[in-house]
Amino acid sequence: MKILMRADTHYSIGVRSADFEKPKYTFSQVLAAVAVSMGSMIIGFSAAYTSPALVTMENSTTISITKEQASWVGSLMPLAALGGGVVGGPLVDYIGRRRTILFTAPPFFIGWILIATARTVHLVLTGRVVCGLCVGIGSLAFPVYLGEAIQPEVRGTLGLFPTAIGNIGILICYLAGTYLDWSQLAYLGACLPIPFFILMLMIPETPHWYLSRGRNEEARKALQWLRGKNAKIDSELREIALANAEAQTNDSNIKELFRSKYTRSILISLGLMTFQQLSGINAVIFYTVSIFKMSGSSVDGNLSTIIVGTVNFISTFIATALIDRAGRKVLLYISSVTMTITLIVLGTFFYVQSDLKLDVSSLGWLPLTCLMVYLLGFSLAFGPIPWLMMGEILPAKIRGAAASICTAFNWLCTFTVTKTFLNIIDGIGPAGTFWLFGCITFVGLFFVIVFVPETRGKSLEQIENKLTGGTTPRTRRMSSIANIKPLPNGC
Repeated sequence: MKILMRADTHYSIGVRSADFEKPKYTFSQVLAAVAVSMGSMIIGFSAAYTSPALVTMENSTTISITKEQASWVGSLMPLAALGGGVVGGPLVDYIGRRRTILFTAPPFFIGWILIATARTVHLVLTGRVVCGLCVGIGSLAFPVYLGEAIQPEVRGTLGLFPTAIGNIGILICYLAGTYLDWSQLAYLGACLPIPFFILMLMIPETPHWYLSRGRNEEARKALQWLRGKNAKIDSELREIALANAEAQTNDSNIKELFRSKYTRSILISLGLMTFQQLSGINAVIFYTVSIFKMSGSSVDGNLSTIIVGTVNFISTFIATALIDRAGRKVLLYISSVTMTITLIVLGTFFYVQSDLKLDVSSLGWLPLTCLMVYLLGFSLAFGPIPWLMMGEILPAKIRGAAASICTAFNWLCTFTVTKTFLNIIDGIGPAGTFWLFGCITFVGLFFVIVFVPETRGKSLEQIENKLTGGTTPRTRRMSSIANIKPLPNGC
């Protein structure tokens, strides 16, 4: 094999043994991913709760609720999550990633109990606020923890566990909602934080956070636990220590967020969050039954939510299988194109039905098909990857504060889209609404092409150096040179 380099290029390449060139799905890393992702299951359950619960709540004899109050039961959770996103940034930096995640379990339990035992709507709203704050904190802390704890070669696959298991939470809520009323469903929600809390007690803090606090021996033990007792961790530990030493050169403060070297990372993460939410996904999830009613579809409302939850669930596992093979950008391309086409087709269906007043009864299958393909495309990339990449591309020195801003912004977009969706439909009609979402996802495709970097197989330190123009550590991980191909002998 020949490697040609320019004369002025200086590299010191440390080649590791063959064992470390392969992805290492150690039991400890999988356990860490599952433990964190149990919190994501609660988030998924919380997001889906209003779809089946509001129907039984409005017909309940134990509680009285108006349509306006019902809309706030749905929208208060993402609004409170915005506040949780703001609070979560300082928490992950000061008390640690693991402890922040662990401390969301008791409030989650309390919030669900408040909802389950409520006899007035104000207690339900209070419970939704408590759960929403935990949702915001968790959605920030989960990707930060996994981004720092999981090795680069398998970070894509294991980093998608929160989305995959979160979709299980959505599906559980939809299935249980066909048999349970709003109070019983809330009691089921109160059961989920218990295994989450127990599993979080079994995993360590991230080595990055320990090193940032000067707790070197604890960092070594945590990294050894995550990589396996026989793994050689010295090279990786040195790389993390170098990155943390550089990040700690100056005291981190809010001014660091506005330094030009960090602007690109923050804007990329904010851009991905923007296109994720303005694709209309939460409007589709929250108003699935309404969309089917508008289309004149004969599909039962409960059945439609179960179909939506099932497709969401299956498609994330497809993404999990592909992300470390195809890479982030390729999946984002496919996701953007798929969502754009299905939203344009769905908008055209409503235009022909509502504006042209043509008979589309023979196309009654089209709305369901479009929504299924749309959800498949979304869950393939634009659902999980913005969260995954938030934990990857935000520099270590500002990771907590920047993740706080990105998470809060995501939940602000979620609240805005879900609260205004029906108003937009009243203003420009269902056809115009879906065309609008389709145009936004089309613009998102060009955003990914131009601005989003490929992070597959790269350590957090390599990603940070590329985005900030920093100095690359002397000893490189094997994953960074795995794509060097042998040159023809004639060269």
